[in-house]
Amino acid sequence: MARNSESDSSAGNRSDGGNKVEDRGRKRTPKHQVVFEYLHGRITSGEFKPGDRLPSEAELCKMFDASRITAAKAVLELQRLDLVTRRPGAGTHVKLQPQLEGRTFGLLIPELGLTEIFEPVCHGMARSAFARPHTLVWGSASGSEGANSHRESAELAEQMAHRFIAQNLSGVFFAPLELISDSEAANRRIVRSLERARVPVVLLDRCYLPYPERSSHDLVGIDNRCTGFKITDHLLRLGVTRLAFLGEEHAAQTVDARLTGFFEALRVHGIRPDGEWAWRGSPTDRSFAVRMLEKCRPQGVVCANDVTAARLMQTLLALGYRIPEDIRIVGIDDVKYASLLPVPLTTIHQNCAALGAVAMATMLDRVAHPELPVRDVLVPTRLVVRSSCGAQSTSSAINQ
Repeated sequence: MARNSESDSSAGNRSDGGNKVEDRGRKRTPKHQVVFEYLHGRITSGEFKPGDRLPSEAELCKMFDASRITAAKAVLELQRLDLVTRRPGAGTHVKLQPQLEGRTFGLLIPELGLTEIFEPVCHGMARSAFARPHTLVWGSASGSEGANSHRESAELAEQMAHRFIAQNLSGVFFAPLELISDSEAANRRIVRSLERARVPVVLLDRCYLPYPERSSHDLVGIDNRCTGFKITDHLLRLGVTRLAFLGEEHAAQTVDARLTGFFEALRVHGIRPDGEWAWRGSPTDRSFAVRMLEKCRPQGVVCANDVTAARLMQTLLALGYRIPEDIRIVGIDDVKYASLLPVPLTTIHQNCAALGAVAMATMLDRVAHPELPVRDVLVPTRLVVRSSCGAQSTSSAINQ
């Protein structure tokens, strides 16, 4: 049977500089995504500088053994992220950013140090070519470990916001609080104080207002509904038809969006949940985990994020369950330790460095053009398959 070259993401052995580009080990990745990541990585690293001309679509076709449509799709994605400009007859160029010498921006991230997501996002900002003339002030606002750590973070975050205002910063990157009952009120107070001081705000990862409300500030993150759908669809395609979704209480609205994607995948596959398939609680609570398993009897659990998945995995292993033989677990985020868990975790990878670079570009655009419409800038994600979903054992069973 003939192989479709466009659906096959493998582009052979390739080298840079007009020759074919190295693309080993990416057979699962669509080819337009391979082209996009090649260009995006060189823009955000500074190898392609503002004003530089990108390879033409014809050159990209030759480099990646791709069609013109594939190359154009990758370049259009860069344009959608506001990283390049295209002019007929002149080609595609890395977007020039206004020269804003001496600007200082604040990083107000309550979860910095509590999760592994925001540190690489911050490093992505600092290392971005867009950040070079500017200064970043780190304000983690993270409290001590323990039951009150998140509540302490809320108090510290409000104090940090007022400190940033007093420092007359040019803008603030804000990752809204979650996992406390009054996080919405605290987030509103923080943003209101920044608005009164006329400090531009770019939201990271999530909006601070409950759906369907939308704030008046730019947001940089991922399509959480899509990630919830994508990871659930993966399990369903493996033949796992009875699932549970697990998220912690008072989680951010990103978890609600991922839950929506979970149910949408079930609907697409013609599955109607016949019980409580959506659960909120602590994955470290053995009695809660046992209650969820006994009531739902899932073949697999879709966790709202990798932290929840890792904690649930430890709980289930301690209870004597085998993963993935007895129950399959998947997560979302692809944190550093996801591949190092007792059973390596299948998850959705989000490019945190790219999130940081795009956030910086978005902030500079907002400062230079305050009249622009409010935007949601979503960075693409991809599925990472490891042992916890049972994909390898399923393949073996089919081959036999």
